[in-house]
Amino acid sequence: MKIDKIEVYHVAMPLIYPWRTAYGEDSEIHSVLVKMVSGDEYAWSETSPLNAPCYSPEWAGGVFTLIKDFLVPKIVRKDIADAEELLLQLQHIKGNPFAKAGVESAWWVLNAKIQKKPLHRILGGTTRAVEVGDDFGVQDSIDMLLKKIERAVEEGFPRVKLKFKRGWDVNMLSVVRDAFPNFPFHIDCNAGFTLKDLDLFKKVDRYELEMIEQPLHHTDLLDHAKLQKQIETPICLDESITCIKAAEQAIELGSCRYINIKVGRIGGLYNSLKVHDICRDAGIKCWVGGMLESSIGQGISIELATLDNFKYPSDIFPSNKFYIDDLGHPDIRLCDRGKIDVSRVPGTPYEPKKQMLANATIEKATIS
Repeated sequence: MKIDKIEVYHVAMPLIYPWRTAYGEDSEIHSVLVKMVSGDEYAWSETSPLNAPCYSPEWAGGVFTLIKDFLVPKIVRKDIADAEELLLQLQHIKGNPFAKAGVESAWWVLNAKIQKKPLHRILGGTTRAVEVGDDFGVQDSIDMLLKKIERAVEEGFPRVKLKFKRGWDVNMLSVVRDAFPNFPFHIDCNAGFTLKDLDLFKKVDRYELEMIEQPLHHTDLLDHAKLQKQIETPICLDESITCIKAAEQAIELGSCRYINIKVGRIGGLYNSLKVHDICRDAGIKCWVGGMLESSIGQGISIELATLDNFKYPSDIFPSNKFYIDDLGHPDIRLCDRGKIDVSRVPGTPYEPKKQMLANATIEKATIS
């Protein structure tokens, strides 16, 4: 497939309610959209590293520049046979998985469109609805959180994730568990703690959670292995798994019992498939994570989540959960209680709304 032209957009999308975590607060989500063109066909992708390098070392402004100045010039006007060849063209750039994922996932969607097959079929998934959970960041009050959880339970979500940070920790968890004694919860620490907090995590064991997501440093594997040996609750790694090798080493060390696969954080769909298969063979369950993307990015995640080792409800959300008006079209909607259907069209159907894209764009570039 010859890549004739690539457009890159750095956009900002206002949230309905601020997203608060252990690393800070976002009132809008900064993403980078990529439009890849081959002949008469084109496809969109999205990679969402956020506005500042707080979740990871990458941020949207830097990702935009890296894609525009370093990644796209290596592949535009070239005939790229597969995703592995594309990544080989970019391997001289160290790290920067969010930037690489923006380009690489666009290639996958475009390839699927050219083959006239849904993306999930190209990835090896099955045509089925995807089970999804609900997530809540740090709220203004415990009462607000309880009301939102109650609504999620009534709407049929199979599990709820709670952000967990100092001052919003076991006291919050205790109230939640008292109110919902048998419902599946897990907590996400966003790398906000250390091994010195072992006693805190032993207290967390009492609440019989599904998992503790990324409790320790964002690059750590060794201390997570030490922590997992001393607590009963399964550890899930998120920020630490930025490549295939990190997943292999985490499994060898015994650092986790779950791995959250985010297309952006792990460097694209090729790496996501490899980590999925490595985990499946090792008996490690996976689930698809998200970065509050528009339907363009979430649509790609839905297709990925149809693979067989995604055993836990994914972080994929209806568009109206975070946005008054989603930048992408069509909206992501529930097809059933706690489920989102996969697309049947070639590639994916999700594209930006033209006027909203113009209003949301901070900077753009076209390389042809």
